[in-house]
Amino acid sequence: MNINATLTASLHRQQTASSNDWEATFRQMALFDLAADMELGFFLSYYRNFAIPSIAATLHANAEIQRRPMKRSYDTAIVIYELISCGLDSDRGRTMLELLNRVHRNVPGSKDDFLYVVLTLLVVPIRWIQKHAWRQPTTAELAAASRFFTELGTRMNITGMPVTYAEAEVFFDRYEAAHIAPSVEGRQLMNATVQVFQSRLPAPLRPLAKQLISTMLDDDRLAGALGLPRAGRIWRITLKTGLAARNAIRRRRPLKTKAHFTPGDAGSTLYPGGYSLDQIGPVNVPSSPVPSGNELP
Repeated sequence: MNINATLTASLHRQQTASSNDWEATFRQMALFDLAADMELGFFLSYYRNFAIPSIAATLHANAEIQRRPMKRSYDTAIVIYELISCGLDSDRGRTMLELLNRVHRNVPGSKDDFLYVVLTLLVVPIRWIQKHAWRQPTTAELAAASRFFTELGTRMNITGMPVTYAEAEVFFDRYEAAHIAPSVEGRQLMNATVQVFQSRLPAPLRPLAKQLISTMLDDDRLAGALGLPRAGRIWRITLKTGLAARNAIRRRRPLKTKAHFTPGDAGSTLYPGGYSLDQIGPVNVPSSPVPSGNELP
């Protein structure tokens, strides 16, 4: 396989990374080596929550997604990328963690619901990478990604966070097997959010947004719960062929020297001049006193 020398060098560093450098290893993975696929994986993980009726009902009742779908989608991504880019214990990272805890303080849901939401951000992007990226994630990257989200969950006072990626997959699959189901709220949230994906597509492809999402999710049960058309064989072959061509080109190009995300610079129509951290987050957040115990129920 012909791979650019800069990609080979970075891959070697990612293969031999120390477990103590988990945050830097995950940052390199998410912002450089596998950045495009990580972003797409995060995007797909966002939709999966709508297929869980209890989570969909909570999101629907808050109404942020229906009223401000673009802001909710972009802000969710910004929070995650701020934490990855700056670090969980950085000043900006602590500000984002405070936002997460404040936003979720009065959100109803079981411990497993909260755990699932966090683990979608780990399992969905990793599985996309394993199936579609230009290379497989390294053992060190899997461990680093798992450690990152374990630490994130711990800082959100979510108990029972898996320690390894294998443990995360077991919980994820069992939870989805027991909870994925259609709901009116979930389908309404999906319909409200499709426009975010459409805005990122070339104009001729925008009417096909739901079909493209369904093909990328590649899960008939999930598609049914979300009210999406099933992905047919031709769509799957087209996606596979397109990604194979993209990957062949990617392997021959040098590793980018500019990170996929720059804190404060969202690069979007929502924040064309950049953003400050106090602009990030939902508008409709109930006020409540600071809790004495866990932030999350």
